[in-house]
Parts: sequence; structure tokens; C-alpha cells
Amino acid sequence: MNSNRYVHPRPGLVGRLLGAIANSRLLLGARRRLMSVLPFLKLQSDVRDVVYLTWLVKADAVKHLVPPGVTLWQRDGLTPFTILTYAHGHFGPAGIGALRSVFPSPLQSNWRLYLEPLPQNRPGQRVVLFIKNIMSSTLYAIGTRLFSDALPTHLPLRFSHARHGDLQVTHIAGGQGSAPDLRCTLESTATKELPGAFKTMFASWDNAIDFLCLQDAAVAAVDGLDRLAFAEIDLPIETQTVRPLVLVADSLACPFVEALGVSPPPLCFAVDKVPFKVISERLL
Repeated sequence: MNSNRYVHPRPGLVGRLLGAIANSRLLLGARRRLMSVLPFLKLQSDVRDVVYLTWLVKADAVKHLVPPGVTLWQRDGLTPFTILTYAHGHFGPAGIGALRSVFPSPLQSNWRLYLEPLPQNRPGQRVVLFIKNIMSSTLYAIGTRLFSDALPTHLPLRFSHARHGDLQVTHIAGGQGSAPDLRCTLESTATKELPGAFKTMFASWDNAIDFLCLQDAAVAAVDGLDRLAFAEIDLPIETQTVRPLVLVADSLACPFVEALGVSPPPLCFAVDKVPFKVISERLL
């Protein structure tokens, strides 16, 4: 089973205190009881520099990451694994207009698998399984831990994600904490071509992009509970605006991905900007 217990990237008294707060079952239980009688606070962000890296991995290699109660989407024994990294634009409560501009704009990286539709939800709802979530802000990392079950966030020691001309460079250094490491450089290309085994999994480039981008909801296993957190999201990506990218040779360093035995090369692309909303969250 995938564990998302929080470990601070820097050792010491402050790190131990933040870890105790983030992992406190007492605080999480109190929040769940309170939120069960209050309406969900919808969240909104003007997301930019969205980068997808997707590999095909053997379903058996990731079955330990999949909790009971959900079914992994797969074809011929293979399933997509995606690292999605982006910059927020004032991530805060929806519906407050210009006041949202006072909220920070952290970087975020979300690592996910893809699921078959959940039987208890509306037919055809497209769902991903959150495996790891990393944010560059201590406030948001601890805040999402305390106020959300669907987004158990890790804080890295360093996190950069920037576009330099035709290059997109991402670096996540976990330090001594629970955030996974990632380093990669991607380059713009004019070619919209599916790599390798993607050609047998998807009918076309557009078909693959639609599948990977157009998701309605996410689930995450809740540490300490035999339950799943379910969040409805709105990420209306205009797939015709997607820009193809290629991974620069020898630029990838990610022990987590390497341990899965992924099939290179990955399918990579970018979305310049998209509005993002978290609509609801509940325990299943």
C-alpha cells in the first residue's frame, strides 16, 4: 500500500513539530467531524505552465499502490502513470473575486494513475488515483494535510519549475523528507506523435491527450482509515491548445519512476494556462 505519511525535509525541532501536526489523527478527526456539518469551501486557481509526463508501466508493478475498492485502468497489462507539474495562480477560495489575488501561487506536482469509473458515482465519470502530491509552500503543504483527505501533500527541500525559451525545466529535491525527487528537462517539438507502446493503447494523439487531460475526479487512500477520499475537480483543458514536448536525453532523474520499471520514452506535453477548481470532497 502507498504510504503518504508526512516527513519534513529538514530535521530539527520545527520539522518534528510540523510532522506531528500534519500526521495528527486527533486534528484530522476533529476536522472531519466539523466539515461533515459545514458546506465544502470550493477552491480556485489560475494554473499555468502545466507539464505532463506519462509513462506506460506494467499494471502488476503498481498494484501495491492501488487501494481496495478501485480498479486500475489498463490495456494489455499496461497502465499510464503521469507526473503533472504546474504553477498555481493565487490558489484560494472560489467566489471571492479580486480578493483571491492575496493568496500565494505555489508550485505543485501531482503523481497519478488512472482508474476505471467508480460504481458508486455517475456513469462515465473519469477518475485518477493520487499517488504523490508535492507543493513548494509549507503553508499549503501543511494546510492541505489538515483540511483535505484527498490531497496528502509533501514538502520538498527545493522545488523549481520554469520555462526557458523552448525548454521546460523541473527540479524537486526531497531533502530528508517524504517528498520524492524529480529532475527533468523537456523541449518543445512540432511533432504530435505517440511514442512506442502508446500507439497500441490509444487510437491517436488526440485520443491520448483527451484521456490524460480530461478528468472529473480524484481519489486518494486515507492513511489510518480503510476508506478513500473522493474529490470532484474542474480542469477544462482545451486539448487543441496542447503543446507537444520531448524529454531531453539523459535529463531524467527520478528514483520513484525508475523503481516502477517504466517503458521509455514518455509522452510529454504542456498546457500554457487553464482555470482549475476543486468542487467537492467526501469520504467513500
